[in-house]
Amino acid sequence: MKKIQIDKISSVTKNLGLTHEEALTDALSCAMGTVLAAQVLEDKSVYNELELPSGRMSKLKKDDIIAVALGNRMGLKGFIGHLPKTLKTGDVIHLLNFGGVAGVCTSANKHEVGEPLRIRVLGGITRKGKLLNIGQATLFKPEKNLKKHAPLIIVTGTGMDSGKTTVAVEITKTLTRMGMKLAGTKLTGVGAQRDLFKMADYGVYEAVSFVDAGIPSTACLDNDLIVEVSKGAINHLSKKDPDAIIVEFGDGLMGKYGVKAILEDKQIQKDVYLHIGCAQDPVGAIKLAEGCADIGLPIDVISGPVTDNQVGHDIVKEHLNILTYNAFNPSNQWLDLVIARWAVDYAA
Repeated sequence: MKKIQIDKISSVTKNLGLTHEEALTDALSCAMGTVLAAQVLEDKSVYNELELPSGRMSKLKKDDIIAVALGNRMGLKGFIGHLPKTLKTGDVIHLLNFGGVAGVCTSANKHEVGEPLRIRVLGGITRKGKLLNIGQATLFKPEKNLKKHAPLIIVTGTGMDSGKTTVAVEITKTLTRMGMKLAGTKLTGVGAQRDLFKMADYGVYEAVSFVDAGIPSTACLDNDLIVEVSKGAINHLSKKDPDAIIVEFGDGLMGKYGVKAILEDKQIQKDVYLHIGCAQDPVGAIKLAEGCADIGLPIDVISGPVTDNQVGHDIVKEHLNILTYNAFNPSNQWLDLVIARWAVDYAA
């Protein structure tokens, strides 16, 4: 059996505890989550880093040997890619995100992220003769029902870069400074740990994502599976009785990552105490609010770049009569009052 020295291990494989020397097999699979060793074929000047299990970003260089996992991506501002239909050692595929999800790229937002990074498959990483898959090392399993009912503070958006992580982190900071015990989760998107580390920076006692259920990406997954993975994450975090769980959704309401399916679930809806919606502009904010109201989960607060100056605040209030909040200017006291009222309600 061949062995290989791996230079950089991607964060999407974190639960497997890969080492820098692993065994390889030529008996490959195209299944989601399959773990591969691959050689970087070129240097890039943009989107040229890999997130390691530690959270550190490492610049990729030509000829680096990296450990990745197969998955899909449907990034509005990044790459669109899918699982290969066939795969053998020596094939060239693409790195689809900085967390280490790999597949066959079919479209790219080239002016922002450039051409997709090509990687050559060197083999599948194996242990005890078995091809590794990230689904073999999980922290929780998908579940059909919620077992506990921790209050959920959810952050949705119109799409990528709409301010979701920024506001989720700011709310986390506010609540933990009030002495509340929080957990955090990211329920949709493509595997990476960056957003979870940001929650941890401000005091959540644990943060998990779909990766911890063995899912490298929720793009194009069956809706029932996405909802069950979400309930598994919430149940896992609820075991330690948090005062609330901060829930961030990667991608937007209309994307291909399963956000709408999760928000439509009646069990999950019942546990949502506060719903923050993020948008780039007033039209997006209005449409997001209308869409969420239609599925029975109205937005309580609008945030994101739309609130970067008074124009956005005014238009949102005129058309929606919804509170607005800017995470870069959190001095407005209304959010503290909302959170304080919430804390009193659940302390009673």
